[in-house]
Amino acid sequence: MLLTLGVSNPMVDITGGEFRPLYVTEDSPKQTVTDFTLDQLPVTNSQFFDFVREHPRWQKGKIPTLFTEAGYLSHWQQSSSHWQPSTATLNAPVTHVSWFAAQAYCRNQGKQLPTVAQWEYVAHASETQPNGGKEKGYNQRILDWYGRPSSSSPVDVGLSPANFWGVKDMHGVIWEWTEDFNSALVNGESRNDSTIDSKLFCGAGAAGSSDPSDYAAFMRFGFRSSLQAKFTLGTLGFRCAGIKNTKDNNHEQN
Repeated sequence: MLLTLGVSNPMVDITGGEFRPLYVTEDSPKQTVTDFTLDQLPVTNSQFFDFVREHPRWQKGKIPTLFTEAGYLSHWQQSSSHWQPSTATLNAPVTHVSWFAAQAYCRNQGKQLPTVAQWEYVAHASETQPNGGKEKGYNQRILDWYGRPSSSSPVDVGLSPANFWGVKDMHGVIWEWTEDFNSALVNGESRNDSTIDSKLFCGAGAAGSSDPSDYAAFMRFGFRSSLQAKFTLGTLGFRCAGIKNTKDNNHEQN
């Protein structure tokens, strides 16, 4: 039996505030995010393995095809009775997991996946301030990571410096699922919403945004819009957020 000692993953308190999403203009209303909690690190292979041992329906080969693709946990190894991560990858973020599996894990922990607004709010922070875009060279540093060829497997979690909030690995390790990933580009109730700007992810679309220099954020929104909940990718994992205590933590203000 594989022993899964792993790393601890405490939750970090995030003080809410206002921020302006990248896909709106400078004169658009800001979004307000209320106080919440967020995992300091992405969920690891070790932690997810403990989950599937307790909940066999989420083990590879047992999860219904409605909730995942064939590549689900394809980086794990098969033993005599089950699939498990290799010892070398225990502290690496779990990938090849669908949105359904990620949400099931978080719910089992009494948590949920972070919303896009929550994730982006924390991702705005550099090591020294809540809005890293004000720090010279910060946006370019993040963009450089997106431009690097992906490695064969993610590195261990927790190796990067903590940001202003005390959260690690928001950039430079993996992409991450969010609770409402499929609503990132929708202002109304349909993906055919006519208010969506078809130029959003080209240079012309970025020109009128709140921060045209943060092109990495446009890449994240573009990536999320391409996902389906059953997708399993080798560069896509997740972390959990605390359950919201209010009906809606994403209000708009002038």
